[in-house]
Amino acid sequence: MPVARAFVPAAAALAALTAFGAAAGADEVADFYDGKNLTILIGYGAGGGYDTTARIFAKHLSKHIPGHPTIVPQNMPGAGSMKVANFIYNAAPKNGATLGVFASSTALEPLFGNKKAKFKTMGFEWIGSLHRDTASCAVWKGAGQGIRTLDDLLKAKKTVLFGSTSPTAITSQHALVLKNFLGAPVKVIYGYKGTKAISLAMQTGELNASCGMFESSVKGAFFNYVQSGDLKVFVQFGPDKAVPFFGDATRLYDKVKTDDDRKVLDVIFRQTELARPLAAPPGTPKARVAALRKAMLDTLRDPALVADAKRIRIEFNPVPGEETEKIFASYYRMPRPIIKKAMALIGRK
Repeated sequence: MPVARAFVPAAAALAALTAFGAAAGADEVADFYDGKNLTILIGYGAGGGYDTTARIFAKHLSKHIPGHPTIVPQNMPGAGSMKVANFIYNAAPKNGATLGVFASSTALEPLFGNKKAKFKTMGFEWIGSLHRDTASCAVWKGAGQGIRTLDDLLKAKKTVLFGSTSPTAITSQHALVLKNFLGAPVKVIYGYKGTKAISLAMQTGELNASCGMFESSVKGAFFNYVQSGDLKVFVQFGPDKAVPFFGDATRLYDKVKTDDDRKVLDVIFRQTELARPLAAPPGTPKARVAALRKAMLDTLRDPALVADAKRIRIEFNPVPGEETEKIFASYYRMPRPIIKKAMALIGRK
């Protein structure tokens, strides 16, 4: 009994100490952000899916961060969003004043041996991911060959030109899977700043098609083109199920014949579980990381953001920071032979 009586005050003291620590952490975060700017660097050009969703998010973020900093979204396109990833990891201040949104495929470039990736995937402080999503590829006006399905692409007599920012982007990787896994007559043209620029090039006849078409982007930035019939989604890459919004677009996984092939494709296509990851530099104070993780989730549940997103047919499906870390870490536990086969499909040695 004396032991029990002694335990009660000790437990109360511990609870009070924990609460005091949490309050002190919140005060530190508020003090840091009060009167400051928080810059969100977007790895792609204006007008595409990354830009649209990041800017809606940025518009509503400040009210959910202690200290209410001014949020400044800024485009920094380059190398399939690797320019942002390298900057956040190596050059951005490690204090929570600069965040980056870049592709999960870019975040995993060190796994694929890309020496231009000057970072460690698990070195970032992952705030979370704005989306879980499913990717697809779409063709503009049938590429002049009446292409409407994946089988049509496979039978095409002329090479179909796909646009991409760089080999690190899924606009390249997914198109090359069609070529290297199925033998489709595909060529990827590099140098575009994002799916918006690729879309414009398709409209002028410079390109025929684009991959990297997330469901959220097709419903948003590209909805009118799909509704008009000019842009036709012909293949989708959901590992577990088809996306009804993509209509009769072939599900690539329906063509998979072996478990090994499925595992290899999972390396490439399950990355869209983290469609638009948000990162802080390594070494960012833990209290600020925790506050930013909470703020991301609170922002994406904010009725004002939901209303804004609904007007352009976007529905956010966020992934918490802790889960984002675990998903990225899971790729580094995959057998190396599976990773090497995936690398071959996306044109890596």
